[in-house]
Amino acid sequence: MKLALLCRHTLMSTRVAFTGSYATGQKIMVAAAPTVKPVTLELGGKSPIVVFDDVDIDKAVEWTLFGCFWTNGQICSATSRLLIHKNIAKEFIDRMVAWSKNIKVSDPLEEGCRLGPVVSEGQYEKIKKFVANAKSEGATILTGGVRPKHLEKGFFIEPTIITDINTSMEIWREEVFGPVLCVKEFSTEEEAIELANDTHYGLAGAVISGDRERCQRLAEEIDAGCIWVNCSQPCFCQAPWGGNKRSGFGRELGEGGIDNYL
Repeated sequence: MKLALLCRHTLMSTRVAFTGSYATGQKIMVAAAPTVKPVTLELGGKSPIVVFDDVDIDKAVEWTLFGCFWTNGQICSATSRLLIHKNIAKEFIDRMVAWSKNIKVSDPLEEGCRLGPVVSEGQYEKIKKFVANAKSEGATILTGGVRPKHLEKGFFIEPTIITDINTSMEIWREEVFGPVLCVKEFSTEEEAIELANDTHYGLAGAVISGDRERCQRLAEEIDAGCIWVNCSQPCFCQAPWGGNKRSGFGRELGEGGIDNYL
């Protein structure tokens, strides 16, 4: 019903700007097509974070976890695919797991909370299904993927880290919209770029390295609307925001966002 009303409004509008899922974005484009209404879409993502072996591991671990688990993973730009250089992979992953186990999952109003519940029972069950499917496909659940033992009610799920990924797995290809990070190793810069672009989405991405020239190269080669360097998730209202491929088109924020309406 809500989607029908949205599509009806689309036909009456001068312009439609929508933020949401890829599936709903498709329907809005269909509704806008008969009258050729202009559309701006900011849709889903499956964004990469690429970490090289010349980093401060503790800082890189912190940014990696923040980039995926901030807002309980319920953000379209979540950097939920970690590409980690093989030279530091074991140490990096061990530290991530240890840090994740110390993240306080609780009522958001409770002091010290770092991870709250997901938005609904439907989304909670969807996330659990993603995790279960990854395990059935041969991936390894290193930590998380279940309700915390100290919370009997609510749609809480522990921060989840998954390894032994191959690029055909659902967990690699589909947006989870929850606190789930999948991890894959790489050996060369070229391999990292190829893996980063191995997605239908193109909203955001991040590169963490001590080599500024390398960061610049990857920022230019990764096919996404926004690339962060040595961080993940900052957003500035002065800068344009939006994606490529199935992440949509057009821009919000900044002069680019205003230009959409002029």
